[in-house]
Amino acid sequence: MDVPRTVSPGGPAELAAELATEPPAASAWSRPAVMLPAFAVFAMVGALLPEFSTAATVMVLISGGALFWLGLSAVVPRRPVPRRLPSGALWWVVPAGAVLVVEAVNFGLGSTYEHPTLSKLADPMMERYMAKAAFYFGWLASFWGLVRR
Repeated sequence: MDVPRTVSPGGPAELAAELATEPPAASAWSRPAVMLPAFAVFAMVGALLPEFSTAATVMVLISGGALFWLGLSAVVPRRPVPRRLPSGALWWVVPAGAVLVVEAVNFGLGSTYEHPTLSKLADPMMERYMAKAAFYFGWLASFWGLVRR
């Protein structure tokens, strides 16, 4: 049974101590030795499917939905949530926000040759099976990393 934690309103030292605590032990199925080979199989099958097909959409919804459900459930143990973002987070938020704005503008302009979206730029590379499987595997592994946090 989990004991509720109280977070002290202290400064950076308390925040660092809170972030340094290890999460509870994970179940056997959620370990990298089990999940990464499963993601490799999903990626190899997903890379065989044609882009934007019904089968590809269903595969993405099933795998993403399962990871989303795991993130919302208490099945995967998590680290405690900090009260505020660390100061280093700004180095990630600003570039990600800039890419998001550029991507939204280019998508709004129709993803033309003059204003390509990232997916349009990746199309020549995604025609090859191994690159498509690697991107699919990266998507699954990064989403799983977010779920485990």
